[in-house]
Amino acid sequence: MHFTLQKKDEKTKARAGELKTDHGTIQTPIFMPVGTAGTVKGVHQHELDKEIKAQIILGNTYHLYLKPGLEVIEGAGGLHKFNGWNKPILTDSGGYQVYSLSGQRKIKEAGVKFQSHHDGSYHFFTPERAIDIQRTIGADIIMAFDECTPYPCDYSYAKKSMHMTHRWLKRCFEQMDRTEPKYGYEQALFPIVQGSVYEDLRERSAEKIASFDAVGNAIGGLSVGEPDEELYKATDLVCGILPEEKPRYLMGVGTPVNILECIAMGVDMFDCVMPTRNARHGMLFTSEGIINIKNKKWEMDFSPLDPNGTATVDQVYSKSYVRHLIRSNEFLGFQIATIHNLAFYLALVTEARTRILDGTFSEWKDRMVVKLANRL
Repeated sequence: MHFTLQKKDEKTKARAGELKTDHGTIQTPIFMPVGTAGTVKGVHQHELDKEIKAQIILGNTYHLYLKPGLEVIEGAGGLHKFNGWNKPILTDSGGYQVYSLSGQRKIKEAGVKFQSHHDGSYHFFTPERAIDIQRTIGADIIMAFDECTPYPCDYSYAKKSMHMTHRWLKRCFEQMDRTEPKYGYEQALFPIVQGSVYEDLRERSAEKIASFDAVGNAIGGLSVGEPDEELYKATDLVCGILPEEKPRYLMGVGTPVNILECIAMGVDMFDCVMPTRNARHGMLFTSEGIINIKNKKWEMDFSPLDPNGTATVDQVYSKSYVRHLIRSNEFLGFQIATIHNLAFYLALVTEARTRILDGTFSEWKDRMVVKLANRL
């Protein structure tokens, strides 16, 4: 796995690059659709490829471990073979689910004991176990096992948690060194910067993570309820410390505006459930702003869903029709909205890359963040 930095914007810290993996090359900046249980909800793989133009998708370690289970995935020959996606896959480590299951887990130095949300059964994840599970899933990019602290989080807890995440990271790398990929292609481990919203902790964590000299690095523990100002401040600080020649992945972020602002700070990779989850509630992200398609104002609007959209659904279906489908709880409506939102996100980062390469990113970004925040 190798990252090439191709161009840096002269007025911002935005970058264009290429990350080569055994399952294909990822052009950055990139947005990665979230496929929690081995599927991006409601979307076929050929639509992810041809309509949405995804270059890499995510799988969720915690959910895949519980269902369908490692025996099934390994029997299929890994997640790529199981779900029919032949491009790169990134898996999270389960750390975020540990955070979100706050009432059903207990964190110790050894690892985390938690209850399944399916049947209440108990399970124990250690850093070593998280690596082994991700090896078995077969991700191209494996994330280190960490603790994602909540917001707000007091300083002493954030500091204690950060140091434990660093100790767990050492164990993750040791387990990677002791094991081999199961399916004959390279797997790379990305460590994760933590430290909540505290500048000194973020700085210390970024320096520690950089010292491991990994193929790429991630910024975690953000987009958990903190104001955008805190998100941007922490991201900018960490990007100034993480090595320039390695890709930087900002986990769980965010809105189209968040993504453009963080690209300008030097982030290369993003993921978020927002385009898929919000689509199922009728929120559409468009080049002119945000649409709540359930609103009555779209009832008699027979214009294309998004005249500027890149997906077939944008031209084939009208706003009125999609409104009808979603208000009627028709699955097709959720599918159309999901394809539209994901295609918009991918088109947005693709345009950002083009603008970085041709030197017009800064002015374009400033215009777009105003439009994209507009509620139509």
